[in-house]
This record gives sequence, structure tokens and C-alpha cells, in this order.
Amino acid sequence: MILSKPDIFDSINFNYKVQIMKSHRQLLKLLLQGWLFMILPVFFLCTNPAAAQKKIYIRTDLEGISGVYRWDQVGLEENNALYQKACEYYMEDVAAVVRGLRDGGATEILICDGHGPKAVIPHMMVPGAKYITGKIVPGTGKSGKSRFWGLDSSFAGVVLLGAHAMKGTPDGILNHTEDAGRYWYNGVESGELAQNAAMAGFFGVPPIMVTGDEATCREARNFFGDKCITVAVKLGISEERAVLYPFEETHKALYEGAKRAVKAIPLCKPYILELPIHAKKIYPPPGTKDKEGIIQSAFDIMEF
Repeated sequence: MILSKPDIFDSINFNYKVQIMKSHRQLLKLLLQGWLFMILPVFFLCTNPAAAQKKIYIRTDLEGISGVYRWDQVGLEENNALYQKACEYYMEDVAAVVRGLRDGGATEILICDGHGPKAVIPHMMVPGAKYITGKIVPGTGKSGKSRFWGLDSSFAGVVLLGAHAMKGTPDGILNHTEDAGRYWYNGVESGELAQNAAMAGFFGVPPIMVTGDEATCREARNFFGDKCITVAVKLGISEERAVLYPFEETHKALYEGAKRAVKAIPLCKPYILELPIHAKKIYPPPGTKDKEGIIQSAFDIMEF
């Protein structure tokens, strides 16, 4: 069959239109795929608010801060020059961790000054965090709400900064547990690391970083596993004797550790005590304040 010129042109036009339609479909497919790649993360973030933010709670103490190794540095006496200087060391450690968390991707940081006499120096606060400090409301000092004011399940992780080892740890600098007692929960002797982590675990918030001496970091790994980032700022020889690390080195290590801690959040697990909690505490001398009993909620662990 011989096609006339108009028929040939019609055939060419038809084939050209088919090719154009195929190209349009391919282009539309690519565009849709591209939009999906852009839309799906947004959809995931909207339906999972916890993934959209990385709120970090920092519970602090003073005994595990860089340069601190003597009892007279931790404010047991008023108007103590050594204590004032230790608070400056504290603020420098806090600053390094805040910067590291922020650079690591933390979107919000809430710091709770957990040392008895308090350690926050307002003019040394670095931006990027909010600081809780001041006198405890009478009668609420050991409650979970007091020790972890503002903590809830929206937080992605908790940092225990400047922590110390439990009472009786031979190489633990300024080691103690609360007011010189010894505590057991479900048959496991525990210090303040475990107590604080258990209260955070009540909300499903995992410990992601612990700082202190080498003994404290060892204790943290024993209780929380190797995924929790630990940063040692000194080495204990005995209760008031230590190998101190230079501040320039500890601040760098704290900064880098905090950055890693944000990345470690998906790998860290909350510290959960099986309920009901069988508790025991012993004070020296034996028999003075000894107590055993049942605790129904980890958030009330310190009210026992």
C-alpha cells in the first residue's frame, strides 16, 4: 500500500504524539517520585513529633566535675572560696556539654542543678539551654518532681553530668549515695546514677551520657550498657586523691562526647526497674535508719 503525502505526515504526527505522551508520563513519574521523597519525611515528622525534635534533659551534680576532688570543694561550708571556684569549673563543664549537644542536633536543652547547695552561676550560663536552680520547696526535696522538674516523655534522652560513684567504691572520688546510705533495688546495690536513671525511665527517657571520674563511668556502663556515652574527666586513687586531667582536654572530650550522645539516642534504652520495686537502705552505724519495703513507682524511688 502506498501512502499519500498527507497520510505519511499523519503517521509521523501520530508517532510523534505517542512519543511525547510517553515522555510526559515518564516526566510525571519522576516528578511524583521526587515529591514523595520530599513529602514522606515531612509526613513522618508530623505524625511522629518525637522524631521532629531532640529535647535533652541534663541532671547535674558537682562531685564529678573537672578539677573537683576534695569535700571542701562541694559547698558543705558557707562562704567557701574553694566551692565558688568549683562552681566555675562546673559551669565550664556544662558549657562544653551544651555546645556539643547543640552541634550534635539537640533542639532543646533543660538543665536541672542537682547539687544540694546549688552550683549554677548565672553570668556564666551559655546560650542554647535553660537552667533550673535555687532552693527546693520544703518537704519536696526527694520527690521525683523536685529532682526532675519539667521532665516528661517528650524528651529524647537524659545526661547525668558531674556524677559520682556509689558509696563504698574504692576508687570513686567523693563517692557516696545520697546522705551516706547504701541502697538496694530488687536486690541490686545502686547509687545515684541508677536512682536518677530509674526516675527518667519512668517517662521512658534513656540515659545517653554520663560524665564524672573513671569509676563513675565504669558504674554507668555496668548499669546502662556500652551504648550510653561516658566521659571521664579524672581518675580516682581514693576518696580524696585523684589524677586530674587538664581542663582543655576534658572540655574537648565533653564536647565531642555530647555530640556522640545525640547520635546514640536510638541505641540507648531507658533504665527500667521491675515493679513492684523491693527496696532496702542501710545507714551507718548499722541499725540507725535501716529500712526495707515496697515501692510501687520508680518516680517515687527517693521518697522511700
